[in-house]
Amino acid sequence: MNRPPEEYVLVREDRLLEFSTVCFEKAGLDRPHAHLISRLLVNSDLRGVRSHGTRAVNGYCTAFEQRKINPHPNVCVIQETAGTAVIDGDGTLGYWPMVEATHRAIEKAKTVGVGMGVTRHIGHYGSAGHYTRICQEAGCIGFSVQGTRNHGNARGAEKKPQLGYLGNPPLSFAIPQGDEPPVVLDLATRILADYQKSPEFDDLLTRIPAAFFKSIGYGAVANLLGGALAGITLPSAEESLTRWPDAPSGGMVLAIDVEAVVSRAVFQAEVDRYVKDIRETYEPMPGCDAALLPGAVEAQYTRRHREQGIRYGAPEQASARQVAERLGVALPWDESER
Repeated sequence: MNRPPEEYVLVREDRLLEFSTVCFEKAGLDRPHAHLISRLLVNSDLRGVRSHGTRAVNGYCTAFEQRKINPHPNVCVIQETAGTAVIDGDGTLGYWPMVEATHRAIEKAKTVGVGMGVTRHIGHYGSAGHYTRICQEAGCIGFSVQGTRNHGNARGAEKKPQLGYLGNPPLSFAIPQGDEPPVVLDLATRILADYQKSPEFDDLLTRIPAAFFKSIGYGAVANLLGGALAGITLPSAEESLTRWPDAPSGGMVLAIDVEAVVSRAVFQAEVDRYVKDIRETYEPMPGCDAALLPGAVEAQYTRRHREQGIRYGAPEQASARQVAERLGVALPWDESER
């Protein structure tokens, strides 16, 4: 899914950002909220993470229009200590509440060394890397996960699903670097993508079981830290779901201030050394032309897309046309140029 599309139109970053923002405004959001979500979605498109970019605008706007998620939330801190903050998302998408939680976590990390923010009563929060990158840019190591109510409960299915395909919650780490490309692990926890289910893939369960056991563990930890720790089973969550049924989730972000334990310059120098040595002393993975760590390709795509335009593939175009027609918003590219 996140490979560059073979056929595409080029869309300028600023036009895509405005298109998305106006769509969310038409769906009932005020402009700052609409712009915040749009900024993060366009960031995903810039990085080539098409699965979590503006192709989601249509579905998100539909949920706002149908009032399955809250377009006018009262996002606020409901509990706080020197090192933690709990944010109530009031039934909206997770983007705004998680950005608030991230900034709170960073502020606390700069004071006590480590800061944590959790959110409850939220919907989908997108790519976990949105929040860890904010930590990274502030000189902190970032870690983020999201969890959802009743994850892991497969009752009701005609046949028990295979444990090897357990869930797929988001997880991200971001490490501050110096001059080398950023190191950002930003992924869903399952070893296979959601669409990779067939006898061909089932065969891998017995051929490489260790890989599946690892992904099962990643999924369980991500969901429990992003859900149970965030309080998604509290009575208030039940009350919230009666009003906002598409907001059954929580999220967690942890910020570790590098300077609290070691000189930031020393740390970043070692990160750069590590990235450089891997690039220069290892053979690339099959099908790749360079030995790169997670985050480097996204940085390359961002530079290209900012210079040349974002490569907008057929699924993205179809989604944009649907929401544009429904809400009466002009498309962010010229159809005559296709």
